[in-house]
Amino acid sequence: MTERNSWNYRNPCLTMHQPWASLLVYGIKRIEGRSWPAPIRGRLWIHAAGKVPDEATIKAMEEFYREIYAVDGIYDLKFPENYPVSRLLGCVEVVGCSRREELACWKEVPQGARLEALTDFCWLCEQPQKLLVPFEMRGNQGVYNLERKIYEAAVRGLAPVQSPLPTKFPLPNPHDPFSLKPGSIFARFPGSKATEMEKSSALSSAIAGAQAAATQFSKKDQSSCNDAIQNRNRTDAKRIGQFESKSWENNRSPAGNFNKGSNRRTRLFLKQGQSSYSEHDGISSHNQLSRADSNQPLRPPSKIFTDAMRELKPS
Repeated sequence: MTERNSWNYRNPCLTMHQPWASLLVYGIKRIEGRSWPAPIRGRLWIHAAGKVPDEATIKAMEEFYREIYAVDGIYDLKFPENYPVSRLLGCVEVVGCSRREELACWKEVPQGARLEALTDFCWLCEQPQKLLVPFEMRGNQGVYNLERKIYEAAVRGLAPVQSPLPTKFPLPNPHDPFSLKPGSIFARFPGSKATEMEKSSALSSAIAGAQAAATQFSKKDQSSCNDAIQNRNRTDAKRIGQFESKSWENNRSPAGNFNKGSNRRTRLFLKQGQSSYSEHDGISSHNQLSRADSNQPLRPPSKIFTDAMRELKPS
């Protein structure tokens, strides 16, 4: 991403799952891991998704942060009392982005921060602020702009947060906010390698637990997303089928003559409805229903259809 891309964001926001969202806003989490590089620099609003985290996930992530802060001699961590969902929580400053292997080699940042590098791309976050009263709102995928009225209300309710160990990620070029990007750390320190630190069994277990928590959460999301799409496809297919049956019945005139013009309009409506639905859900074929529905055997024509076709034959 270039700096030009960041201009598309006025008040960028990112929806995250709990407990990761609150841990970031409270300054405990310093690295936001993603599979894609950060498209922005500067303030990023954090919104908590609607899924309620289970106790095992919260416990695993809190234990992970206890262990990695202990590496730097920090033992007194104050975790959030609760992890609200479907709320705008606060914001952080995204100062840069690096690859996981680069961050692991960067000796200018605390060891604990380097241990947070668990994904391909690491968004480097500073200056957390939380909302005194989190705002209820719906989120979105990726980075998106906050609505203006929400932003104007939220910006007045921010309060600074004292991180357990405030971390600075120095820019290679202080005059260029995009200078801290993937590849820039290796460019500054060529030949640098990650220092193999001796990990206690508790630390190794905590890292494995954090990785497992993130993995199982993403699998649940993918499964839920697929189920939702399939259910929506089946519902839409049923709705279209009911509409088609009613259209055949309603287009018969009292004299028994079939209204051809109405039938053409019905077919056009159904075609347009299928096309717009497919585009909305990202389905490549515009005129197909879900694969599960398309594999169903064709039903014989209904009596209404047969009577209508018979009446179309010339006498």
